[in-house]
Amino acid sequence: MTTTSPSDADRAAVAAVPQRVVDAWAEHDAEAFAGVFTEDGSMILPGLYRKGRQEIRSFMAEAFEGPFKGTQVTGRPIDIRFLSETTGVLITQGGVLAPGETEVSPERAAALVCAVAYPRITRAEWGHHFPGMPYEPPCR
Repeated sequence: MTTTSPSDADRAAVAAVPQRVVDAWAEHDAEAFAGVFTEDGSMILPGLYRKGRQEIRSFMAEAFEGPFKGTQVTGRPIDIRFLSETTGVLITQGGVLAPGETEVSPERAAALVCAVAYPRITRAEWGHHFPGMPYEPPCR
């Protein structure tokens, strides 16, 4: 993959995106959450794909009143790559926190890894994401 050198301002703007998501989620504000995405942006969650700001807004408004009610989200950038002056890839680590949680539970994190990992997670990847936990990949 080819990368280009971004300005410090561009890198900071992209790195700030996860906090915008965390803040909107904390307020259960579907409008602010959708506002993080471009008009034709895509939201991908385990088992879910929504395209376009309006579709994202609608889904999150319902989710904040239903399955995501009382939840928080956490996320921090772990890699930022710029493919061009106007295109970048941001990879984050985090997840949805159930009421009262301060960290994503290992069980939910493992389920998420299983839902999105193929082929199954390697011993090295497991050690990176779940330090100190015995290697027991959920995807068999």
